[in-house]
Amino acid sequence: MAYLCMSDTTLVEQISGERIRVRGTVQGVGFRPTVWRIAQELSLRGQVANDSQGVLIEVWGEAVEVDEFVRRIQREAPPLARIESIERSAMQEDYAPTGFRIETSSTQAHVAPTHVAPDAATCPACVAEIFDPFGRRFRYPFTNCTHCGPRLSIIQRIPYDRANTSMAAFPLCAACAAEYNNPADRRFHAEPIACYVCGPQLVLSRADGRAMALEALTFLDDADGVCSLLQRGHIVAIQGLGGYQLACDATNEKTVAQLRASKQRERKPFALMARNLDVVRRYCQVSVAEAALLASSAAPIVLLDRVGRALARQVGLYPQGVGRSRKGAEAPTHTLKPDLQSAGESAIADQVAPGVNTLGFMLPNTPMHHLILKRMDRPIVLTSGNLCDEPQVITPADARQRLARIAEYFLEHNRAIERRVDDSVVRVVATKTQIIRRARGYAPAPLELPPGFEHAPRVLAYGSELKNTFCLLRGGEAILSPHIGDLQDALTRADYLKALTDFRNFYDFDPQALACDMHPEYASTKQAHTEAEATALPLITSQHHHAHIAACLADNNVPLQTAPVLGVALDGLGYGADGTLWGGEFLLADYVGYQRLGTFKPVAMLGGDAAAREPWRNTYAHLMAEMGWADFAMNYADLDLYRSLQDKPRVLLDGMLQRGVNAPLASSCGRLFDAVAAAVGLAREHASYEGQGAVELEAIVDLDCLENEDAELDYPFAIPRLHGSGLPYIEPLAMWQALLGDLILATPTGVMAARFHRGLAKIIVRMVDKLATQQGEIHTVALSGGVFQNRILLQRVQAGLEAKNFTVLTHSRVPCNDGGLALGQAVIAAAQRLQPL
Repeated sequence: MAYLCMSDTTLVEQISGERIRVRGTVQGVGFRPTVWRIAQELSLRGQVANDSQGVLIEVWGEAVEVDEFVRRIQREAPPLARIESIERSAMQEDYAPTGFRIETSSTQAHVAPTHVAPDAATCPACVAEIFDPFGRRFRYPFTNCTHCGPRLSIIQRIPYDRANTSMAAFPLCAACAAEYNNPADRRFHAEPIACYVCGPQLVLSRADGRAMALEALTFLDDADGVCSLLQRGHIVAIQGLGGYQLACDATNEKTVAQLRASKQRERKPFALMARNLDVVRRYCQVSVAEAALLASSAAPIVLLDRVGRALARQVGLYPQGVGRSRKGAEAPTHTLKPDLQSAGESAIADQVAPGVNTLGFMLPNTPMHHLILKRMDRPIVLTSGNLCDEPQVITPADARQRLARIAEYFLEHNRAIERRVDDSVVRVVATKTQIIRRARGYAPAPLELPPGFEHAPRVLAYGSELKNTFCLLRGGEAILSPHIGDLQDALTRADYLKALTDFRNFYDFDPQALACDMHPEYASTKQAHTEAEATALPLITSQHHHAHIAACLADNNVPLQTAPVLGVALDGLGYGADGTLWGGEFLLADYVGYQRLGTFKPVAMLGGDAAAREPWRNTYAHLMAEMGWADFAMNYADLDLYRSLQDKPRVLLDGMLQRGVNAPLASSCGRLFDAVAAAVGLAREHASYEGQGAVELEAIVDLDCLENEDAELDYPFAIPRLHGSGLPYIEPLAMWQALLGDLILATPTGVMAARFHRGLAKIIVRMVDKLATQQGEIHTVALSGGVFQNRILLQRVQAGLEAKNFTVLTHSRVPCNDGGLALGQAVIAAAQRLQPL
């Protein structure tokens, strides 16, 4: 079938024909109609079609007009399109067709699409339609077009057309079909389009199955009814784009506390949604870059400084009460409430984000959310529909079973969610976007690989144990899956295996090599070994921290043949090449290999994994490694910390340390953060989520002290050498002596946190400088690992290194945490396979 735009049929002798190949995310995003429109406006002849490689254009016209045509394609590409390359070649055919048409390729159904597009937030045109009382989609909660709406979350199989999505159950009505078949309409070939007549419908119901007391609510429709319920203090389960969500009024202390208790989510911050930027700005500082992210088609959760935190930065107030510094000066006594509101403004409930000074906000990303929030003049909590650490619910039956004891009402629809897609999380660090969780809106958009990987073999990388993603590397690009989660959970592992199968089918992906972490107990590693044994494919295992650095190199488009960089990988832990646990590593690395140049001091993890859940274990292990109990008791017996540790089973703990039983050594920067946080009283007994102590330690930092205090008060570290290996390591003994001294002086926690951050950043810079001098000709430093989600540490390390004329690479397109590890595994495997035999 062809769509023809008639133009002047008079032949012009000067016209010539070109074949134009466009590669990238150019299918299912309204690209062909855009090409058709531009060709019509320029009076060009020819055709445009989808095929297995992207979009193919054949065009005839004067050379100057064809040049303008190509420029406008690049300039006016649809919002969801991503052009990777445009290739032009002359055609020998003399015949120029009359007009310009959109071809539907007869072979399209037999080839894999170039890319599966991410789900996209509702575009402004569709938002305008749902609030237009004279339009046929007024308040229709599933309005979309080629510029927005569901993609990944509804696709069942390839190719991406309506029959292969969960919209197959909804045949188009005559009006929608006319839009679908009109190339001048923005809904041309928009597979999920629908309306009240032919599309999915919302239903609001009670969790207990009783009939809705409709007369008790004032609402226009079921979406508006949810707004009334939220305003009255109820918890509602909402079937969203990529899974169920739990919603409540974010300013209602009682309801938020109830939600937290029911979800069994002790302290991990909740995400918030507000109807527009004006509401967000009442509670947070929003920069131009942050506003752009909130309003983007990805519509991620953006971590923002609370208004009070921003004010504290401006006026230099301490976040804690009276105390003395080591020089004896009295600290200011002011205490700021985290979100300073104008008179009469409702404050965010304390239980929304306890212990942190940021709030994670997003704007509505579907028409349903826009409709729910239309009358809501304050934020709502919008968190994943699950119990803590379980995967998000995606089916109505599962929702009724797992969420009925949490939510009082359910807002559901009859369009199936084909796969779980979490919300993405980002923040802006020194004007640069840092993706913390890459999911809805970003994945699975392809990542172009650096020069040198154009002819790399096809690699399937299985990712990490925590914050898992996997990666398909092919044709000079990497396709990173959306965030999957922690594979220690059985339900998440099942989701992981399904996603692996789906993505291999979507991309018709037949790997030539497999890649994984070298940790033998990771579920992802075991799956990779199972696949390798079944297929006889080569399996390349990579060291955890080398993969972090390789991911950072790829994120920054560093060419394959670049000289090694000095990589700093700081995280909780990873399996080391020597069979021990690493977590604070300084590596001389490129894509192919690495050399370990330095590390943090190896300290026992008492109880193994229990050390991450009970941070006091790290404090005890550090103190015993630095000074022993006798010295600690003699000098610091008056401290609350001493009394807390004295009550622990010290005989058992000391026996574990002496015999090395269930107390593996780990050079972990993450566990050092846990130890320090617990020592100053943050998350000491129990961490309710990964990295809680480190997150709260960063949050409590006194900003005035951080920027203005005498550098002599920074907590000191040293760089001696390990016995045996002679490897330089960061020794924290002096830091612990200074910190314990500050505890005796009752120094404010925020001041101690600032001194620790300043001292740690300083010693990292010093270690890098020392190692670079020893190696010679090292000018580039790559920073990776989950510890660098700490904005204060990242900025101070980066500034310190740049002051010494290093080029510093940080993450932007993929997470610095384990969510980016699969990319590193993939490029390491590809680089090694590209090496000459």
